[in-house]
Amino acid sequence: MHLTVRRRRAPFRAVALALAAAALPAMTCATPAPRDAAAAHPSVRGLWRSTGYGTVVSVDGRHLRTYETTRVSCLPGGLEADRSGPSRAGGAVDFTPADSEEAGRITLTPNADGAGDAVTLRFEDDAGSRTLRRVHELPDRCRRKPARDPRSVFDAFWQTYAENYPSFAAKGVDWTAVRDRYRPAVTADTTDAELFGILEDMIEPLHDAHTAIVAGGNRRFTGRRADTETPTSATVRKIDKATAASVGAPQRRWGRGAIGYADLPHRIGYLRITRFSGFTGKDDYPGDRAELDRALDAVLTRARTCGPDALRALVIDLRFNGGGSDPLGLRLASRLTTRAYTAYTKRARDNTPGAQRFTPAQPIGVSPRSGRPVYTGPIALLTGRLTVSAGETFVQALMNRTPAPVRIGENTQGALSDTMDRVLPNGWSVTLPNEKYLASDGAAFDGTGIAPTVRVPVFTEAEFAAGRDSALTRALRLLG
Repeated sequence: MHLTVRRRRAPFRAVALALAAAALPAMTCATPAPRDAAAAHPSVRGLWRSTGYGTVVSVDGRHLRTYETTRVSCLPGGLEADRSGPSRAGGAVDFTPADSEEAGRITLTPNADGAGDAVTLRFEDDAGSRTLRRVHELPDRCRRKPARDPRSVFDAFWQTYAENYPSFAAKGVDWTAVRDRYRPAVTADTTDAELFGILEDMIEPLHDAHTAIVAGGNRRFTGRRADTETPTSATVRKIDKATAASVGAPQRRWGRGAIGYADLPHRIGYLRITRFSGFTGKDDYPGDRAELDRALDAVLTRARTCGPDALRALVIDLRFNGGGSDPLGLRLASRLTTRAYTAYTKRARDNTPGAQRFTPAQPIGVSPRSGRPVYTGPIALLTGRLTVSAGETFVQALMNRTPAPVRIGENTQGALSDTMDRVLPNGWSVTLPNEKYLASDGAAFDGTGIAPTVRVPVFTEAEFAAGRDSALTRALRLLG
Protein backbone atom coordinates (compact mmCIF):
# COMPACT_ATOMS: atom_id res chain seq x y z
CA MET A 1 0.00 0.00 0.00
CA HIS A 2 1.14 3.51 -0.61
CA LEU A 3 0.02 7.00 0.19
CA THR A 4 2.83 8.86 -1.50
CA VAL A 5 5.53 8.29 1.11
CA ARG A 6 5.41 5.89 4.01
CA ARG A 7 8.08 3.32 4.43
CA ARG A 8 11.61 4.35 3.61
CA ARG A 9 13.24 1.88 1.24
CA ALA A 10 16.23 2.39 -1.00
CA PRO A 11 15.35 0.52 -4.20
CA PHE A 12 18.84 -0.87 -4.81
CA ARG A 13 18.84 -2.25 -1.25
CA ALA A 14 15.82 -4.37 -2.16
CA VAL A 15 18.12 -6.41 -4.41
CA ALA A 16 20.32 -7.30 -1.46
CA LEU A 17 17.35 -8.10 0.75
CA ALA A 18 15.98 -10.41 -1.86
CA LEU A 19 19.35 -12.18 -2.02
CA ALA A 20 20.09 -12.40 1.64
CA ALA A 21 21.51 -8.32 5.75
CA ALA A 22 39.97 10.81 25.52
CA ALA A 23 38.34 10.50 28.70
CA LEU A 24 35.16 8.60 28.98
CA PRO A 25 32.20 10.50 30.45
CA ALA A 26 30.21 9.10 33.31
CA MET A 27 27.13 7.11 32.27
CA THR A 28 23.66 7.43 33.72
CA CYS A 29 21.75 4.33 34.99
CA ALA A 30 19.24 5.21 33.63
CA THR A 31 -10.38 6.55 28.27
CA PRO A 32 -12.99 8.40 26.13
CA ALA A 33 -16.49 7.02 26.02
CA PRO A 34 -16.94 4.46 23.20
CA ARG A 35 -18.38 5.80 19.98
CA ASP A 36 -20.04 4.20 17.03
CA ALA A 37 -17.32 2.30 15.16
CA ALA A 38 -19.41 2.02 12.01
CA ALA A 39 -18.47 5.47 10.76
CA ALA A 40 -15.63 7.89 11.07
CA HIS A 41 -15.88 10.88 13.38
CA PRO A 42 -17.95 13.55 11.58
CA SER A 43 -15.06 16.01 11.65
CA VAL A 44 -12.83 13.72 9.55
CA ARG A 45 -15.42 12.63 7.00
CA GLY A 46 -15.24 14.16 3.56
CA LEU A 47 -12.51 15.11 1.09
CA TRP A 48 -9.10 16.40 2.11
CA ARG A 49 -6.19 17.74 0.07
CA SER A 50 -2.70 17.39 1.51
CA THR A 51 -0.30 20.32 1.76
CA GLY A 52 2.46 18.92 -0.38
CA TYR A 53 2.47 15.23 -1.41
CA GLY A 54 -0.12 15.75 -4.18
CA THR A 55 -2.76 13.62 -2.49
CA VAL A 56 -6.52 13.85 -2.00
CA VAL A 57 -7.90 11.70 0.81
CA SER A 58 -11.54 10.60 0.82
CA VAL A 59 -13.17 9.41 4.07
CA ASP A 60 -16.62 7.95 3.56
CA GLY A 61 -18.20 6.13 6.48
CA ARG A 62 -15.59 3.70 7.75
CA HIS A 63 -13.51 3.66 4.55
CA LEU A 64 -10.49 5.77 3.56
CA ARG A 65 -9.01 5.94 0.08
CA THR A 66 -6.63 8.21 -1.78
CA TYR A 67 -6.16 9.88 -5.14
CA GLU A 68 -2.76 10.82 -6.60
CA THR A 69 -2.94 14.19 -8.32
CA THR A 70 -0.87 16.59 -10.36
CA ARG A 71 -2.04 19.58 -12.35
CA VAL A 72 -2.45 17.32 -15.39
CA SER A 73 -3.46 13.97 -13.89
CA CYS A 74 -5.49 12.23 -11.23
CA LEU A 75 -5.40 8.50 -10.55
CA PRO A 76 -6.73 6.30 -7.74
CA GLY A 77 -4.05 5.94 -5.09
CA GLY A 78 -2.67 2.67 -3.82
CA LEU A 79 -3.94 3.13 -0.27
CA GLU A 80 -7.30 1.96 0.99
CA ALA A 81 -7.96 1.56 4.70
CA ASP A 82 -10.84 0.72 7.02
CA ARG A 83 -11.85 2.35 10.27
CA SER A 84 -10.56 0.45 13.32
CA GLY A 85 -12.00 1.04 16.78
CA PRO A 86 -13.74 4.00 18.38
CA SER A 87 -12.63 7.61 18.13
CA ARG A 88 -9.89 8.56 20.55
CA ALA A 89 -9.12 11.76 22.44
CA GLY A 90 -9.56 14.85 20.32
CA GLY A 91 -11.63 12.98 17.74
CA ALA A 92 -8.63 11.04 16.39
CA VAL A 93 -9.70 8.20 14.13
CA ASP A 94 -7.54 5.18 13.32
CA PHE A 95 -7.57 3.24 10.05
CA THR A 96 -5.98 -0.09 9.17
CA PRO A 97 -4.84 -0.62 5.58
CA ALA A 98 -7.30 -2.91 3.84
CA ASP A 99 -4.58 -5.11 2.32
CA SER A 100 -2.79 -5.86 5.60
CA GLU A 101 -4.08 -6.26 9.12
CA GLU A 102 -0.55 -6.04 10.50
CA ALA A 103 0.78 -2.85 8.88
CA GLY A 104 1.13 0.31 10.94
CA ARG A 105 -2.05 2.22 11.57
CA ILE A 106 -3.04 5.51 9.94
CA THR A 107 -4.53 8.24 12.12
CA LEU A 108 -6.56 11.33 11.20
CA THR A 109 -6.91 13.94 13.93
CA PRO A 110 -9.09 17.08 13.62
CA ASN A 111 -7.23 20.31 14.24
CA ALA A 112 -7.71 21.66 17.73
CA ASP A 113 -9.35 24.92 16.61
CA GLY A 114 -12.58 23.03 15.95
CA ALA A 115 -13.22 24.78 12.63
CA GLY A 116 -13.39 21.45 10.84
CA ASP A 117 -11.39 22.65 7.84
CA ALA A 118 -8.12 20.81 8.55
CA VAL A 119 -6.91 17.47 9.89
CA THR A 120 -3.51 15.98 10.65
CA LEU A 121 -2.56 12.69 9.04
CA ARG A 122 0.02 10.45 10.66
CA PHE A 123 1.42 7.06 9.70
CA GLU A 124 2.55 4.91 12.59
CA ASP A 125 5.69 3.89 10.70
CA ASP A 126 6.64 7.38 9.48
CA ALA A 127 8.32 10.24 11.33
CA GLY A 128 6.30 13.45 11.36
CA SER A 129 2.80 14.23 10.12
CA ARG A 130 0.98 15.96 7.27
CA THR A 131 -1.65 18.66 7.12
CA LEU A 132 -4.79 18.08 5.03
CA ARG A 133 -7.36 20.77 4.28
CA ARG A 134 -10.99 20.20 3.47
CA VAL A 135 -12.13 20.45 -0.14
CA HIS A 136 -15.69 20.00 -1.32
CA GLU A 137 -15.18 18.07 -4.51
CA LEU A 138 -12.61 16.11 -6.40
CA PRO A 139 -10.77 17.85 -9.21
CA ASP A 140 -12.56 17.40 -12.54
CA ARG A 141 -9.70 15.29 -13.86
CA CYS A 142 -10.34 12.71 -11.11
CA ARG A 143 -13.76 12.01 -12.61
CA ARG A 144 -12.43 11.33 -16.10
CA LYS A 145 -10.88 8.14 -17.38
CA PRO A 146 -7.17 8.87 -17.78
CA ALA A 147 -5.66 8.81 -21.24
CA ARG A 148 -3.09 6.02 -21.59
CA ASP A 149 -1.31 7.14 -24.75
CA PRO A 150 2.48 7.69 -24.57
CA ARG A 151 2.25 11.49 -24.53
CA SER A 152 -0.18 11.48 -21.59
CA VAL A 153 2.09 9.08 -19.71
CA PHE A 154 5.09 11.32 -20.42
CA ASP A 155 3.21 14.42 -19.23
CA ALA A 156 2.07 12.76 -15.99
CA PHE A 157 5.60 11.53 -15.31
CA TRP A 158 7.22 14.91 -15.98
CA GLN A 159 4.61 16.78 -13.94
CA THR A 160 4.94 14.39 -10.98
CA TYR A 161 8.64 15.20 -10.76
CA ALA A 162 8.10 18.90 -11.49
CA GLU A 163 5.73 19.27 -8.55
CA ASN A 164 7.43 16.98 -6.04
CA TYR A 165 11.14 16.36 -6.60
CA PRO A 166 13.05 18.49 -4.04
CA SER A 167 16.62 18.58 -5.32
CA PHE A 168 16.81 19.66 -8.96
CA ALA A 169 19.00 22.62 -8.03
CA ALA A 170 21.30 20.51 -5.86
CA LYS A 171 21.66 17.98 -8.70
CA GLY A 172 22.21 20.66 -11.36
CA VAL A 173 19.24 19.48 -13.46
CA ASP A 174 16.98 21.91 -15.35
CA TRP A 175 13.74 19.91 -15.42
CA THR A 176 12.04 22.22 -17.90
CA ALA A 177 14.94 21.77 -20.29
CA VAL A 178 14.60 18.01 -19.84
CA ARG A 179 10.97 18.20 -20.95
CA ASP A 180 11.83 20.37 -23.93
CA ARG A 181 14.50 17.90 -25.00
CA TYR A 182 12.51 14.66 -24.70
CA ARG A 183 8.85 15.58 -25.23
CA PRO A 184 9.16 16.01 -29.05
CA ALA A 185 10.45 12.43 -29.30
CA VAL A 186 7.20 11.01 -27.86
CA THR A 187 4.36 10.36 -30.32
CA ALA A 188 1.22 8.28 -30.39
CA ASP A 189 3.30 5.52 -31.98
CA THR A 190 6.06 5.44 -29.37
CA THR A 191 6.49 1.87 -28.14
CA ASP A 192 6.58 0.91 -24.47
CA ALA A 193 10.27 0.06 -24.76
CA GLU A 194 11.04 3.43 -26.33
CA LEU A 195 8.99 5.33 -23.77
CA PHE A 196 10.62 3.48 -20.89
CA GLY A 197 14.05 4.35 -22.27
CA ILE A 198 13.09 8.03 -22.52
CA LEU A 199 11.81 8.20 -18.93
CA GLU A 200 14.93 6.41 -17.71
CA ASP A 201 17.18 8.84 -19.57
CA MET A 202 15.32 11.76 -17.98
CA ILE A 203 15.99 10.78 -14.37
CA GLU A 204 19.27 8.85 -14.56
CA PRO A 205 21.32 12.11 -14.31
CA LEU A 206 19.77 12.72 -10.89
CA HIS A 207 21.87 9.81 -9.55
CA ASP A 208 19.27 9.35 -6.83
CA ALA A 209 18.82 6.00 -5.09
CA HIS A 210 15.22 6.91 -4.29
CA THR A 211 14.19 7.14 -7.94
CA ALA A 212 12.79 4.16 -9.81
CA ILE A 213 10.51 3.10 -12.68
CA VAL A 214 8.89 -0.32 -12.87
CA ALA A 215 7.07 -1.29 -16.04
CA GLY A 216 6.57 -4.99 -15.44
CA GLY A 217 8.56 -7.91 -16.70
CA ASN A 218 12.23 -7.08 -16.85
CA ARG A 219 11.77 -3.35 -17.48
CA ARG A 220 12.97 -1.77 -14.27
CA PHE A 221 15.25 1.17 -13.52
CA THR A 222 16.65 2.20 -10.15
CA GLY A 223 18.81 5.28 -9.67
CA ARG A 224 22.06 5.32 -7.76
CA ARG A 225 24.92 7.64 -7.02
CA ALA A 226 27.57 7.45 -9.72
CA ASP A 227 30.14 5.82 -7.40
CA THR A 228 27.78 3.08 -6.21
CA GLU A 229 27.17 -0.34 -7.71
CA THR A 230 23.97 -2.24 -6.99
CA PRO A 231 24.85 -5.00 -4.50
CA THR A 232 24.83 -8.51 -5.95
CA SER A 233 24.54 -11.78 -4.05
CA ALA A 234 28.32 -12.13 -4.29
CA THR A 235 28.80 -8.62 -2.89
CA VAL A 236 26.49 -9.33 0.04
CA ARG A 237 28.30 -12.56 0.88
CA LYS A 238 31.69 -10.86 0.61
CA ILE A 239 30.62 -8.00 2.91
CA ASP A 240 29.09 -10.34 5.49
CA LYS A 241 32.12 -12.64 5.49
CA ALA A 242 34.60 -9.77 5.79
CA THR A 243 32.61 -8.09 8.55
CA ALA A 244 32.29 -11.28 10.59
CA ALA A 245 36.03 -11.91 10.27
CA SER A 246 36.97 -8.39 11.36
CA VAL A 247 34.65 -8.52 14.39
CA GLY A 248 36.27 -11.79 15.39
CA ALA A 249 33.65 -12.70 17.99
CA PRO A 250 30.34 -14.56 17.82
CA GLN A 251 27.38 -12.27 17.18
CA ARG A 252 23.97 -12.85 18.68
CA ARG A 253 21.30 -12.04 16.06
CA TRP A 254 17.74 -10.79 15.88
CA GLY A 255 15.35 -9.52 13.23
CA ARG A 256 15.99 -12.32 10.74
CA GLY A 257 19.69 -11.56 10.86
CA ALA A 258 19.38 -7.80 10.37
CA ILE A 259 20.56 -7.00 13.92
CA GLY A 260 23.76 -8.44 15.33
CA TYR A 261 25.69 -7.80 18.54
CA ALA A 262 29.04 -8.90 19.96
CA ASP A 263 31.02 -7.98 23.06
CA LEU A 264 34.56 -7.02 22.04
CA PRO A 265 37.66 -6.71 24.27
CA HIS A 266 38.11 -3.73 26.56
CA ARG A 267 34.34 -3.51 27.20
CA ILE A 268 33.51 -2.26 23.72
CA GLY A 269 30.19 -3.31 22.21
CA TYR A 270 29.65 -3.91 18.51
CA LEU A 271 26.11 -3.45 17.10
CA ARG A 272 25.49 -4.08 13.39
CA ILE A 273 22.15 -3.15 11.77
CA THR A 274 21.63 -3.86 8.07
CA ARG A 275 18.11 -2.43 7.75
CA PHE A 276 15.37 -0.70 9.73
CA SER A 277 12.53 -2.88 8.42
CA GLY A 278 11.67 -6.48 7.66
CA PHE A 279 12.57 -7.80 11.10
CA THR A 280 9.58 -10.14 11.04
CA GLY A 281 9.41 -11.00 7.34
CA LYS A 282 6.03 -9.28 6.97
CA ASP A 283 4.86 -5.76 6.26
CA ASP A 284 4.43 -5.50 9.98
CA TYR A 285 5.63 -2.29 11.60
CA PRO A 286 4.32 -3.16 15.10
CA GLY A 287 6.11 -6.50 14.85
CA ASP A 288 9.31 -4.82 13.63
CA ARG A 289 9.15 -2.41 16.55
CA ALA A 290 8.65 -5.23 19.05
CA GLU A 291 11.56 -7.20 17.57
CA LEU A 292 13.84 -4.15 17.72
CA ASP A 293 12.88 -3.65 21.37
CA ARG A 294 13.60 -7.32 22.07
CA ALA A 295 17.07 -6.95 20.57
CA LEU A 296 17.84 -3.70 22.36
CA ASP A 297 16.64 -5.08 25.69
CA ALA A 298 19.05 -7.97 25.23
CA VAL A 299 21.95 -5.70 24.22
CA LEU A 300 21.48 -2.61 26.38
CA THR A 301 21.07 -4.38 29.67
CA ARG A 302 21.56 -2.70 33.01
CA ALA A 303 24.90 -4.47 33.37
CA ARG A 304 26.13 -3.08 30.05
CA THR A 305 24.85 0.46 30.68
CA CYS A 306 25.60 1.01 34.36
CA GLY A 307 28.18 -0.01 36.90
CA PRO A 308 31.75 -1.29 36.91
CA ASP A 309 31.23 -3.75 34.03
CA ALA A 310 29.36 -1.34 31.78
CA LEU A 311 30.42 -0.75 28.21
CA ARG A 312 33.19 1.81 27.81
CA ALA A 313 32.20 2.46 24.20
CA LEU A 314 29.84 1.26 21.47
CA VAL A 315 30.47 0.76 17.75
CA ILE A 316 27.34 0.89 15.55
CA ASP A 317 28.00 -0.51 12.08
CA LEU A 318 25.71 0.92 9.37
CA ARG A 319 28.02 0.43 6.39
CA PHE A 320 25.51 -1.91 4.76
CA ASN A 321 22.14 -0.52 5.84
CA GLY A 322 19.47 -0.13 3.16
CA GLY A 323 16.95 1.83 5.23
CA GLY A 324 13.39 1.14 6.32
CA SER A 325 11.31 3.12 8.80
CA ASP A 326 12.62 6.32 10.38
CA PRO A 327 10.76 5.70 13.68
CA LEU A 328 12.76 2.52 14.22
CA GLY A 329 15.99 4.49 13.91
CA LEU A 330 14.60 7.09 16.30
CA ARG A 331 13.63 4.27 18.66
CA LEU A 332 17.22 3.08 18.73
CA ALA A 333 18.42 6.65 19.27
CA SER A 334 16.08 6.89 22.27
CA ARG A 335 18.10 4.13 23.96
CA LEU A 336 21.29 6.17 23.56
CA THR A 337 20.42 9.36 25.48
CA THR A 338 19.02 10.63 28.76
CA ARG A 339 17.98 14.01 27.36
CA ALA A 340 15.42 14.91 24.73
CA TYR A 341 16.69 16.75 21.66
CA THR A 342 15.78 17.52 18.05
CA ALA A 343 17.11 14.90 15.66
CA TYR A 344 16.41 16.86 12.46
CA THR A 345 13.66 18.79 10.75
CA LYS A 346 11.86 17.65 7.62
CA ARG A 347 9.88 19.51 4.99
CA ALA A 348 8.17 18.43 1.79
CA ARG A 349 7.82 20.04 -1.61
CA ASP A 350 4.66 22.13 -1.59
CA ASN A 351 3.23 21.64 -5.07
CA THR A 352 0.92 24.65 -5.04
CA PRO A 353 1.29 26.91 -8.12
CA GLY A 354 4.22 29.30 -8.12
CA ALA A 355 7.93 29.06 -7.47
CA GLN A 356 9.37 25.94 -5.86
CA ARG A 357 8.25 25.99 -2.24
CA PHE A 358 8.35 23.70 0.76
CA THR A 359 6.03 22.97 3.65
CA PRO A 360 7.05 24.45 7.02
CA ALA A 361 9.98 22.62 8.61
CA GLN A 362 8.72 20.04 11.10
CA PRO A 363 11.03 19.15 14.01
CA ILE A 364 11.51 15.45 14.67
CA GLY A 365 12.71 14.63 18.16
CA VAL A 366 14.50 11.95 20.14
CA SER A 367 13.23 11.26 23.66
CA PRO A 368 14.79 8.86 26.19
CA ARG A 369 12.96 5.55 26.56
CA SER A 370 11.23 5.58 29.90
CA GLY A 371 11.72 2.54 32.12
CA ARG A 372 14.48 0.92 30.05
CA PRO A 373 18.28 1.13 30.42
CA VAL A 374 19.99 3.61 28.11
CA TYR A 375 23.59 3.82 26.98
CA THR A 376 25.14 7.29 27.29
CA GLY A 377 28.82 6.72 26.56
CA PRO A 378 30.98 7.25 23.47
CA ILE A 379 29.78 5.94 20.11
CA ALA A 380 31.54 5.33 16.82
CA LEU A 381 29.29 5.14 13.75
CA LEU A 382 30.62 3.23 10.75
CA THR A 383 29.13 4.53 7.50
CA GLY A 384 29.60 4.18 3.75
CA ARG A 385 27.87 4.61 0.41
CA LEU A 386 25.63 1.60 1.20
CA THR A 387 24.27 3.48 4.22
CA VAL A 388 20.98 4.60 2.70
CA SER A 389 17.68 6.26 3.60
CA ALA A 390 16.61 5.47 7.18
CA GLY A 391 20.18 4.35 7.81
CA GLU A 392 21.21 7.91 6.99
CA THR A 393 18.50 9.60 9.01
CA PHE A 394 19.58 7.50 12.00
CA VAL A 395 23.09 8.88 11.55
CA GLN A 396 21.56 12.35 11.36
CA ALA A 397 19.51 11.65 14.49
CA LEU A 398 22.70 11.06 16.49
CA MET A 399 24.53 14.18 15.31
CA ASN A 400 22.92 16.27 18.09
CA ARG A 401 23.47 13.61 20.74
CA THR A 402 25.76 14.36 23.70
CA PRO A 403 28.44 13.20 23.36
CA ALA A 404 28.23 13.30 19.58
CA PRO A 405 29.43 10.11 17.89
CA VAL A 406 32.55 9.97 15.78
CA ARG A 407 31.62 9.00 12.21
CA ILE A 408 34.15 6.73 10.54
CA GLY A 409 34.24 5.52 6.94
CA GLU A 410 32.83 7.18 3.82
CA ASN A 411 29.92 9.46 2.91
CA THR A 412 26.49 7.92 3.17
CA GLN A 413 24.47 7.54 -0.05
CA GLY A 414 22.62 10.90 0.12
CA ALA A 415 19.04 9.61 -0.26
CA LEU A 416 17.41 10.66 2.97
CA SER A 417 13.84 11.51 1.95
CA ASP A 418 10.93 9.15 2.26
CA THR A 419 9.90 7.69 -1.08
CA MET A 420 6.78 8.82 -2.93
CA ASP A 421 5.26 5.97 -4.90
CA ARG A 422 3.01 6.81 -7.86
CA VAL A 423 1.23 5.00 -10.69
CA LEU A 424 1.30 6.37 -14.25
CA PRO A 425 -1.81 6.28 -16.50
CA ASN A 426 -0.51 3.14 -18.26
CA GLY A 427 -0.05 1.27 -14.98
CA TRP A 428 3.70 1.70 -14.60
CA SER A 429 4.91 2.58 -11.12
CA VAL A 430 7.26 5.44 -10.31
CA THR A 431 9.25 6.19 -7.17
CA LEU A 432 10.79 9.53 -6.21
CA PRO A 433 11.66 11.51 -3.08
CA ASN A 434 9.79 14.70 -2.19
CA GLU A 435 11.27 15.82 1.14
CA LYS A 436 14.39 17.35 2.63
CA TYR A 437 15.83 16.37 5.99
CA LEU A 438 17.71 19.29 7.52
CA ALA A 439 20.43 19.36 10.17
CA SER A 440 20.36 21.90 13.00
CA ASP A 441 22.39 24.33 10.88
CA GLY A 442 19.99 23.97 7.95
CA ALA A 443 22.31 21.72 5.95
CA ALA A 444 20.84 19.07 3.66
CA PHE A 445 22.72 15.95 2.58
CA ASP A 446 20.84 14.95 -0.58
CA GLY A 447 23.20 13.70 -3.22
CA THR A 448 26.45 14.12 -1.29
CA GLY A 449 25.48 12.13 1.79
CA ILE A 450 26.63 12.69 5.36
CA ALA A 451 30.40 12.94 5.49
CA PRO A 452 32.47 11.04 8.07
CA THR A 453 34.59 12.83 10.62
CA VAL A 454 37.33 10.23 10.02
CA ARG A 455 37.62 9.11 6.39
CA VAL A 456 38.84 5.59 5.64
CA PRO A 457 38.01 3.17 2.79
CA VAL A 458 34.91 0.97 3.11
CA PHE A 459 34.33 -2.37 1.37
CA THR A 460 36.83 -1.75 -1.42
CA GLU A 461 38.45 -4.56 -3.39
CA ALA A 462 41.79 -3.58 -1.85
CA GLU A 463 40.30 -3.91 1.64
CA PHE A 464 38.79 -7.31 0.82
CA ALA A 465 41.98 -8.60 -0.79
CA ALA A 466 44.16 -7.56 2.15
CA GLY A 467 41.71 -8.80 4.77
CA ARG A 468 41.55 -5.28 6.19
CA ASP A 469 38.67 -3.50 7.88
CA SER A 470 40.04 0.02 8.22
CA ALA A 471 36.82 1.50 9.60
CA LEU A 472 36.43 -0.94 12.49
CA THR A 473 40.16 -0.92 13.19
CA ARG A 474 40.16 2.87 13.44
CA ALA A 475 37.03 2.85 15.63
CA LEU A 476 38.57 0.40 18.10
CA ARG A 477 41.78 2.41 18.18
CA LEU A 478 39.92 5.66 18.89
CA LEU A 479 37.61 4.13 21.48
CA GLY A 480 40.07 1.76 23.16
